[in-house]
Amino acid sequence: MNEYISMLYLWLKSAHLIFVIFWMAGLFMMPRFFVYHQEIAAGSDEDAKWIDREAKLRKIILNPSLVIVWILGLVLAYHVDAFSQPWFHAKLLFVIGLSAYHGWMIAYSKKLALGRRTMSDKSLRLANEVPGITAAVIVILVIVKPF
Repeated sequence: MNEYISMLYLWLKSAHLIFVIFWMAGLFMMPRFFVYHQEIAAGSDEDAKWIDREAKLRKIILNPSLVIVWILGLVLAYHVDAFSQPWFHAKLLFVIGLSAYHGWMIAYSKKLALGRRTMSDKSLRLANEVPGITAAVIVILVIVKPF
């Protein structure tokens, strides 16, 4: 099995990065969707369109990308023995945090679908910064390996 992964390593790594990009795109889009969605009256035709857009983003981009990123990431980490490296533990912590953020967004989109708008536009705009900052930290950890 390890020989097979070695032969495919660059392809797996490429696929991992591609799906990270897809996942990040969804993580950037969803809070913006929320800001626009909250401006619409609950129960309106436009509200139904935003509910549909958010559901499609979840089902087509966000959730599949999250699963693929985790599977490929763990396979790659195991293959290069990253679990023994301190920088990887920090990266893993940030990826877990980003996954929790993903879960929060999924839950909030379902709240919006029920007509519950519990966050302000300003809070949602601030939440939109979370994936960018987290991605920057993860990239630094992976490329620089500061410890």
